[in-house]
Amino acid sequence: MTRLDVLGAINEDVVARVRRAPALGETVADGVLQHQPGGKGANQAAAAARLGAQVRMLGAVGRDAAAAQMRAALESAGVDVSAVQTVDEPTGTALIVVDEAGENSIVVCPGANARIDPDRFERDAAVPVLAQLEVDGAVVDHLARTSTGLFALNVSPARELGQLLWDRTGLFIVNEGEYAALPRLATAPLVALTLGADGAVLLRGGRRVAEAPSAPTSVVSTVGAGDAFAAALTVALLRGLDDEVALRAACAVGAAAVADERSQPALAPLDAYLG
Repeated sequence: MTRLDVLGAINEDVVARVRRAPALGETVADGVLQHQPGGKGANQAAAAARLGAQVRMLGAVGRDAAAAQMRAALESAGVDVSAVQTVDEPTGTALIVVDEAGENSIVVCPGANARIDPDRFERDAAVPVLAQLEVDGAVVDHLARTSTGLFALNVSPARELGQLLWDRTGLFIVNEGEYAALPRLATAPLVALTLGADGAVLLRGGRRVAEAPSAPTSVVSTVGAGDAFAAALTVALLRGLDDEVALRAACAVGAAAVADERSQPALAPLDAYLG
């Protein structure tokens, strides 16, 4: 079985579903409130586990009721939470507005995610890592420095990367805005670039080696789609699938995610998305 350590944020998502998002200074009064497990790290860990990988979550939660709920959600997805740290900060929270087209705006309150101690992780350095940038950059750097297996990085939210991450990252996963913000990605060894409704492309050294369309679907929420895509592509490549097959599978998983209102959507094993 494919093994994967996922480093990243664990959040409680507080979601308001509205017909349209309010403009600055405006109030809309038709919201429907939901509380659900989220955080880019937790979303990707849950997706990878549901797709069939053996996943361990590397992150932190607080000592509050949300912490128990977030741990339970990960465990129900099949994720090993033994490395999730408990710290003296509230569990992270994301405030999310989703409109009737499924588009979203998000404010993240990091809480416990800002207090991860990378020295407390006891792990096999050879196990591949999938990370994002919702946690302290020093923690991401530590995992990149101490890992010997594949280091995959979802560059979200986008920020400037230090030389260590450029040297160690074997797979960058970005959307169009993130790609435009980091011109150096054009020469990176392997980049997956998501194009929304237009699917995704895979670039090796700036050369397009695979492309895949977005699978037809009804858009309910785009909150967890990028995370499901990142998890699926990483797992598919670790399984040894060729570029085109892996990318098509990841796009199919992303399409399944946007048809689900949850940040951690229900997914079938990866083989269900091949073909």
